[in-house]
Amino acid sequence: MKIGVTGGIGSGKSTVCQIFKQLDVPIYFADMRAKALMMEDPELKKQIRKAFGWDAYDEKDQLNRSYLAKIVFNNSEKLNILNSLVHPCVFEDYRQWVGEQTAYPYSIKEAALMFETESFKELDKIIVVTAPINTRIERVVQRDNVKNDDVLKRMENQMSDRERIAKADYVLKNDGKSSLISQVLELHREFLSKVKCEV
Repeated sequence: MKIGVTGGIGSGKSTVCQIFKQLDVPIYFADMRAKALMMEDPELKKQIRKAFGWDAYDEKDQLNRSYLAKIVFNNSEKLNILNSLVHPCVFEDYRQWVGEQTAYPYSIKEAALMFETESFKELDKIIVVTAPINTRIERVVQRDNVKNDDVLKRMENQMSDRERIAKADYVLKNDGKSSLISQVLELHREFLSKVKCEV
């Protein structure tokens, strides 16, 4: 079974995945792999240079994040170009990875833009992680050392929780009141019993 975990910035997707990881579930972190592929994949690097200029990588051939961020941050057209290069590469990488997880009853793909990139179509079930807006802003401000306004701008570029929930199979509340661990354990038990029924 292929399970997706998504949610808005600061909702706690990574925390949810860390709990699943403790239960010995293999996790594919799409955003992390995207960053790695932008550094490692020669064809992708060539395409990024072609689209954004030679300065997209520094003299040590490392990705020039600040240069790229300046170009795409307030320019949706440029951001779409970057995404159109990176996302197909991540899709392929994920397919390969899934093929290697045959020893496990199910695996998880964690991605911020699961619905936007339509990668959810490849998955069997989708979990959406939600948290109150103020809590999310607080978390990101502390985690990334940025201002409130920067976080709000990033949120504006993402789908709303309402839109995500409408497409979700399961919703996990990360509001500090409901226990995230018990919510994850409940889903884990359900996924294992589903897989057993299908065998």
